[in-house]
Amino acid sequence: MPSRSLRRATPIDGERRVVCDASALVALLLDRGRNGRWVDEVLTGTQLAAPSLLTFETANVIRRHELAGIVSADQAAQAHADLLDLAIEWWPYDLLAQRAWELRHNLSSYDASYVALAELLEATLVTLDRRICGASGPRCAIATPAAASGQ
Repeated sequence: MPSRSLRRATPIDGERRVVCDASALVALLLDRGRNGRWVDEVLTGTQLAAPSLLTFETANVIRRHELAGIVSADQAAQAHADLLDLAIEWWPYDLLAQRAWELRHNLSSYDASYVALAELLEATLVTLDRRICGASGPRCAIATPAAASGQ
C-alpha cells in the first residue's frame, strides 16, 4: 500500500516533483520486497507527475500479475484501487509528443513519454527499467535502485 504522503490530494509547497513510470508504480503497489520499499522511500514527500498512459500501463501489469497467479484477485483489486487513489499530476501526449518522437530510435514510445516529461519538468524519472538508464538520448536524471545503492 502506498505511503500516506502519496495520497494527498494537494501537494505541499516546496515538494520535489518526480516522474514515476509503470515499473516503479507496480513495485510501489504490489512489491513488499526491496524494490517496493525503495520506490516508497524515493516517492515519499514528492509530487508525482506522469504521462496519462501511466494508469493504463500499470493496470495492465496488475492484470497480468493476477492472471499469472503472482497476486490474488483481492490483491490485484486493492492495487488497482490504490492506483486510482494516488495524487498524480497528469500530462497529455500532445505536450510530450515532439520529444518522445525524437527518442523513438532509443526508447519505446511509452518509455520516451516518461523521459520527455521528466526533461520538460526538469525532474527525476523514477524507474526500475534499466533499459531506460542504458539508452542514449535521455537528458534527465534517472533514479533506479542500482543507482541508489552505487551499483
